Amino acid sequence: MADQPAPRIDRPTSFSDPVADRAEPIASPPGDDRSEPIESASADVEAALFPESDAKPRAAAERIAGNAGGRARAARAEAPPKRAADDSPIARVCVDSPLPHLDRPFDYLVPHNAAGTALPGTRVRVRFAGQLVDGFVLERTAETEHEGRLHFLERAVSAEPVLTPQVARLAREIADRYAGTLSDVLRLAVPPRHARAETAPPATAPELDAPAVPPDGWARYTAGAALLRALAGGRMPRAVWTAMPGEDWPARLAEAAATALLAGRGALIVVADARDLDRLDAALLRVLGGPGHHVALSAALGPAERYKRFLAASRGTAGIVIGTRAAAFAPVAALGLVAIWDDGDDLHSEPRAPYPHARQVLLARAEQEGCAAIVGGFGRTAEAQQLVETGWAIEVGAARDELRRRMPRVLTVGEHERARDPQAAAARLPSVAWRAARDALAGGAPVLIQVPRRGYLPAVACADCYTPARCAHCSGPLALPAADGVPSCRWCGRPAAGHACPECGGRRLRAAVVGARRTAEELARAFPGTVVRTSGRDEVLSSVPREPALVVSTPGAEPVADGGYGAILLLDAWAFLTRADLRGTEEALRRWFAAASLARAAAPVVVVADGGLPAVQALLRFDPAWLAARELADRRELGFPPAVRIAALTGPAAAVAELLSLAELPPGAEVLGPVPAAEGQERMLVRTARSAGKALALSLKAAAGARSVRKSADPVRIQIDPLNLL
Repeated sequence: MADQPAPRIDRPTSFSDPVADRAEPIASPPGDDRSEPIESASADVEAALFPESDAKPRAAAERIAGNAGGRARAARAEAPPKRAADDSPIARVCVDSPLPHLDRPFDYLVPHNAAGTALPGTRVRVRFAGQLVDGFVLERTAETEHEGRLHFLERAVSAEPVLTPQVARLAREIADRYAGTLSDVLRLAVPPRHARAETAPPATAPELDAPAVPPDGWARYTAGAALLRALAGGRMPRAVWTAMPGEDWPARLAEAAATALLAGRGALIVVADARDLDRLDAALLRVLGGPGHHVALSAALGPAERYKRFLAASRGTAGIVIGTRAAAFAPVAALGLVAIWDDGDDLHSEPRAPYPHARQVLLARAEQEGCAAIVGGFGRTAEAQQLVETGWAIEVGAARDELRRRMPRVLTVGEHERARDPQAAAARLPSVAWRAARDALAGGAPVLIQVPRRGYLPAVACADCYTPARCAHCSGPLALPAADGVPSCRWCGRPAAGHACPECGGRRLRAAVVGARRTAEELARAFPGTVVRTSGRDEVLSSVPREPALVVSTPGAEPVADGGYGAILLLDAWAFLTRADLRGTEEALRRWFAAASLARAAAPVVVVADGGLPAVQALLRFDPAWLAARELADRRELGFPPAVRIAALTGPAAAVAELLSLAELPPGAEVLGPVPAAEGQERMLVRTARSAGKALALSLKAAAGARSVRKSADPVRIQIDPLNLL
């Protein structure tokens, strides 16, 4: 290898990079009169700073810089040629490039002095198309299929193997499934490097002296005890778990993870947000008897702390990893269990390309690494129901007699209530809800009121003709921020103090949609002297004490009450049930179950909706599996995910048409649309059978690569099975 010719790499003619193509600024040549002289207060100062010139200091400085550059080039020319590593001199590198036509590994020569550093999984810097870019070493080999000359690696950034072979395979599969690139997925999987955290002395894993996990919690579920025994035996059970009302779900998941850890296997649990993560973290500390055996990963951590915890998992110090959606890619040694809580929460869907869902990432890990899997929640999604119906997972739920003892008492505003209270159909707080709240407060318990909309009055209308109030500038909806506030547009933010109805000319406004803050104001008047708390976007409460209080919360921000709520009121159910969304009914029931599960046993849960609606029927019986099976059957009949695979293509009309013309779609693929999307963009849907889902993703990715080679200007966003399909 010592006679290796001077390395070079041919630049792909199809590569387009704005930085590489940008012209470098050209300095004026020494002595050029076009160079403007630098004004100085003293000629002596100029002579001291620029001894080579007493007239044109800038020209002298440029001449000095030019001489220094020439000396550097001469030194490089005189330096001995690089020598490749003796063992496995070829490094296959995933280069950090978002261009789809470059989504493949590139071969580089490993310098002899970096042979022990540039190992598989480490970070490197490489010369790519004239630039220095980051990359990961995927493997080291002895031969290359490249027929030309190879570049050497510019630098081995670190000897820390942050990309394990298991995570690399997983990232490749996720990229292919979601029509993305490997570098985009690795950007989600591996956090940015923090040198100080990497060079700090590694922590020592403490001895695991936790007692055996008692099976009492899981024994209340059918197949729950068997699930725990299978984890203790190192087997790979797969379960869809429907938690009972009032269940301490963090404790159950902590017990499952601890069981896997005691059996010598690792565990990975993903939750939706920081509040759930804090509860799960506290539960693991209780079950494991102290810190050191697990780490919690989330985007809220600082760069140093996040990387430090990532290294604890990568080095095998921590056997259990918990976190939000990005933690689904965390490297866990000897992985024995993956679990996700509340998989219907849209926070589990990554908003960055290629838009993977944490549930699918964990299910792919369970397949690849042969480990157990738990998909849990108070409700159930159609995707989880499909796992049960296809036999991929077993159903773990409570028996009906146990469920009846634990579930709250659900009440609706039905025909009998309307007969007794003619105003119940129109009232936001009908008499049955008012009585339930009054009795709970009298008993010394807090009351939870769930309101679907935040703010004060998110939408207003003309008080005379009920025409929705719109902005005169952009036609956006007007909202009222406070009782004495000025209406403003929710789209452009412009105030509309002089708004006049275009239909009748009226200037008075009425509430069209009531938000959480206005609801809290109304309840404070209805229950004078009672403490009213709000939990929402401005301030999310984690818990409330066991005392009489009204807690007004938006969906997903409900605090946990000590001892449970004495009553729960689910207001404005129409806002959930009338959403033009494929998952509207499923989302409504998921939100209702999450709130109702915070109630005490036999406490009243009042939903202001007709009891004949399917979602309300499922809530009455506390049977999410029934509605999930119904939803899945409807989607099979209509041809919607998860029964089929759908790709959504969004972009300018010409760009979307070009992408479809270049794509070799699988047989039987159906193209739907276009429909308007954002301003100047349209959306097309491509539907195919589940068996052809990967072929669809790869064909769209190849078409995107062809557009990249052509240097097409307008981008097209490709989303596979997006949450917001309609």
